[in-house]
Amino acid sequence: MKKGEVKIDARQARQLIAAACAARKHAYAPYSKFRVGAALLSADGRVFAGCNVENASYGLTMCAERVALGNAIAHGAKRFVAIAVVYDARKKAVPCGACRQVLREFGEEILVLSATTRGTYTVHTVRELLPASFGPEQLGT
Repeated sequence: MKKGEVKIDARQARQLIAAACAARKHAYAPYSKFRVGAALLSADGRVFAGCNVENASYGLTMCAERVALGNAIAHGAKRFVAIAVVYDARKKAVPCGACRQVLREFGEEILVLSATTRGTYTVHTVRELLPASFGPEQLGT
């Protein structure tokens, strides 16, 4: 394992995906009907859930990944290991560009488990999903 690289085992992955599935049930998606759930694993082992919340003014829609992240931040977590995202899709999907950038704020090595409702999933790091990204170090922080 390389420095900074994180891993989770199969049991943790299944638990995180199950938490994201549970969150997806609460999605508010009357326009797209595309329900998404996310579960974010903090470095201290806590799990924070989120679901997408659509709005009639489409640009104000909140993605499940960012809702989960906001939930985590509101509870004092700032270091993360992995996020599972479950999509209402037959084909595998990955987080949108905005969610990739927001996750990047907290680390390029965060694992992203992109899962379907059928239980299949892929694993990428934020770095793989958002190469040559912009982060806090560009601001000198």
